[in-house]
Amino acid sequence: MAIKTKLLKALILGAPASGKGTISSRIVKKYNVEHLSSGDKLRDHIEKQSDIGKQVKQYLDEGKLVPDDVIINFMVTELKKINHKPWLLDGFPRTVTQANALWKVQPVNVVINLVVPFEVIVERVKNRWVHLPSGRVYNIGFNTPKIIGKDDITGEELIQRPDDKPEAVQKRLEIYKSVTQPVIDFYAGKGILKNFEGRTSDEIWPKVTSYLDPIFKVNI
Repeated sequence: MAIKTKLLKALILGAPASGKGTISSRIVKKYNVEHLSSGDKLRDHIEKQSDIGKQVKQYLDEGKLVPDDVIINFMVTELKKINHKPWLLDGFPRTVTQANALWKVQPVNVVINLVVPFEVIVERVKNRWVHLPSGRVYNIGFNTPKIIGKDDITGEELIQRPDDKPEAVQKRLEIYKSVTQPVIDFYAGKGILKNFEGRTSDEIWPKVTSYLDPIFKVNI
């Protein structure tokens, strides 16, 4: 597969458990773009105890939101490191203030918005069980463990995270909608937002490739 080089500057939006991670990883693999996840980058800096990492950790430890200006400066600095490559941005911007700031210095040209019905997400997540030491995730009915409640590799107990319970998931989805809708509207107003609807990542993925293939002029 040959890909004509194009400096795609893309952003992916999607509710918690909408399959954003799965679609992002597939985009990165198929189109050879850099994946910049704000959450992953911040966790990396916190672990390395960099100046920005210490600053962010202090806000988090105090239960405060990290201010827009801190996040904006951090992400713009990270984006400059890969400015010569096509990239996919994940987890930023989260507010219209952040979106405006990004637009001024690094305008994106594609915004991929994953639209999965909230009831599907609640059903999916309530069946999710985790082996904490390894991070392995199981979904009853989709990726069911060989023995219910036990990790396939170690046989240790699986747990359900408190924030994976239906009432907690519903609350997170409502917060996501209220916070993210203005960002969605911002990019829709720019004429670069594309909605991809479906119930599963496998249903959504062909729609994403049909949209991105002409952009990259993929020849198979």
